[in-house]
Amino acid sequence: MILTCSDLTLVPSSHLKPLDVISGFQVRPGFFLSPGTTVIPGGVNFTIQSQAATSCELLLYHREAEEPFAVLKFPETYRIGFVYSMIVFGLDIEEFEYAYRLDGPYEPEKGLCFDKTRILLDPYAKAVTGQSRWGCKNDQKHGYRARVVRSNFDWGDHKQPMISMSDTIIYELHVRGFTKDPSSGVTHPGTFAGLIEKIPYLLELGVTTIELMPVFEFDEMRDCRLLDENQLLDYWGYNPVSFFAPNTSYASTSEYNREGTELKQLIRACHANGIEVIFDVVFNHTAEGDERGPYISFKGFDNQIYYMLTPDGHYYNFSGCGNTLNCNHPVVQNLIMNCLRYWVTEYRVDGFRFDLASILGRNENGSPMNQPPLLQSLAFDSILGNVKLIAEAWDAGGLYQVGSFPSWNRWAEWNGKYRDDMRRFLKGDTFMLHAAAQRIMGSPDLYPPEGRGSNASVNFLTCHDGFCLNDLYSYNTKHNEGNGWSNADGTNDNYSWNCGVEGETDDPDVLSLRLRMMENAFAVLLCSRGTPMFLSGDEFGDTRYGNNNPYCQDNPVSWLDWSLIEKNQNLFSFVKYMIAFRKRHPAIRTDLPAGRFSFPSMSFHGIHPWEPVSDLESHVLCVLFSGFDKEQQIQDTIYLAINTHWEPVTLFLPDLPFEWNWHIAVNTGDPSRTIFQDTEMPPAEHTVLLGERSVILFVVKKRSV
Repeated sequence: MILTCSDLTLVPSSHLKPLDVISGFQVRPGFFLSPGTTVIPGGVNFTIQSQAATSCELLLYHREAEEPFAVLKFPETYRIGFVYSMIVFGLDIEEFEYAYRLDGPYEPEKGLCFDKTRILLDPYAKAVTGQSRWGCKNDQKHGYRARVVRSNFDWGDHKQPMISMSDTIIYELHVRGFTKDPSSGVTHPGTFAGLIEKIPYLLELGVTTIELMPVFEFDEMRDCRLLDENQLLDYWGYNPVSFFAPNTSYASTSEYNREGTELKQLIRACHANGIEVIFDVVFNHTAEGDERGPYISFKGFDNQIYYMLTPDGHYYNFSGCGNTLNCNHPVVQNLIMNCLRYWVTEYRVDGFRFDLASILGRNENGSPMNQPPLLQSLAFDSILGNVKLIAEAWDAGGLYQVGSFPSWNRWAEWNGKYRDDMRRFLKGDTFMLHAAAQRIMGSPDLYPPEGRGSNASVNFLTCHDGFCLNDLYSYNTKHNEGNGWSNADGTNDNYSWNCGVEGETDDPDVLSLRLRMMENAFAVLLCSRGTPMFLSGDEFGDTRYGNNNPYCQDNPVSWLDWSLIEKNQNLFSFVKYMIAFRKRHPAIRTDLPAGRFSFPSMSFHGIHPWEPVSDLESHVLCVLFSGFDKEQQIQDTIYLAINTHWEPVTLFLPDLPFEWNWHIAVNTGDPSRTIFQDTEMPPAEHTVLLGERSVILFVVKKRSV
């Protein structure tokens, strides 16, 4: 049998004999094409690479020990090209942790920052030590260290849901904040296990896909500080320490050498219930920061390769976090590709949302590239062929690519223009009618169907960054004083409206209006072409008390208050209804063949159907979705009517053949009842009063005989 390079890690080691002894350990050259660590019978393979290093040492530690019990220097014969590889025999993976030291030139003006005294984390580490207890400061004096992880999780006859983008409904959540509050009622709050306990809730809500904010290993104690006796942490986790390692503090138990098991159990349980899991991944920067930041890994391995550097060796900062990963360098590109393949094969992840993804398309000097090799490789990679690729198509350096992100008809995008245009339209701004129509129709002005297909737009009004939905209609301005930056952090362009009172109130009229505004938002979002996404807690009116950037708030500001489900039961029921409504009506989600009425599959209208909308100051927008659903063998025709004005209008409905009639499925302007089950939908006359700041959803049904 002829073995390919990729087969080397599968070769039984019974015939692999030690060739040398280093620091009392029997060793031999290892598997140069297998970066990171590989467990083999009788030993462990260690492989790293560095183009500019002159020597490399492997450090072995007893668990939590300050000093290594062995230092193994790689002989020159254990190096091929820029790759160091060594098999160390006689190691029990449960008995040691490991790190590296590299020597080489120190010329910061050339980007070379080697220091043989620095303890360095393996860039391919599958588990990071000292991070397993949330809120406990990792002692970086001795550097980050890694553990070797067993890859023996049994997926059984596991199947992934494989939900199309048109049928996907994304629910963004923070693993810790989702269940940390006592009101969550789970046994393991703030963990992957706690999230497993909430799967019945996700099923009740009806979302198809959860998008987890960063679960790569990060140090929440980075920049830890006290403000008015409140401990502020790096709560969100957008400063990765290790790309291949799960955040062990999100596990409910210690998982020595089995790190990631609870996360895999979560993914398996979600899949068993038909729910996909997407990771929010951060490949635009690392926690090492700029010249003032710590040495964790990449600075000591090949600083001049892993980061974008100015001609004099300083760090470009297109991320806003001190450094910028040099994503299109072949070495970095290979690391990212290997990382994503690892999460897909080892964890069965269903997709990735790429934070500040425009950075992934920048050249080594920071300039945008026409066809970035990393993005192209991700688009055409075989292992990643069925996973969702979603770009946050902008970065902190001012590169805004919504609608122009290099896609190869493969990438979807967070549609920031949907968020901004629809926020303005829904709160009643003038001159937003045509922009709103484009957004509801899937933004064909941004994503021409012939070039981008029909599923490029991920529509959202809220996400982790910015106001949550309740606060969008409770605050005119941000209130981030609790972050400690004199309210200077967070965006000022919120396009929000407090409905007459800033912040919390007991005024029943204001509360009623806010509820209606939230219902309007959900109705429109879930009746828009593209893939809808919303922030966890929005479905029951969770609040962040006006903080639109709670990245550091590990407290009730960020934790979901589950008691609000009962308090805001009407909103919660409405959101569940709208999700189910979207699922029942394929005409909303995709183009269907022409049906009985010869209506176009999608069209927009004003107060009068079919007449051109000439009044640019109008606040009334109607969208007609229609077609014949072959699967259900039904005519599916929906009319979405939106009035964002503060006065009601008389709406005229499109004519139908005699045997058909319009029925009201949703009316947010009806104070007695806003939703109607299928058998309860009242028929509508040819003209209908469309209330102020309200939405009505009409469905075509056959007249009763």
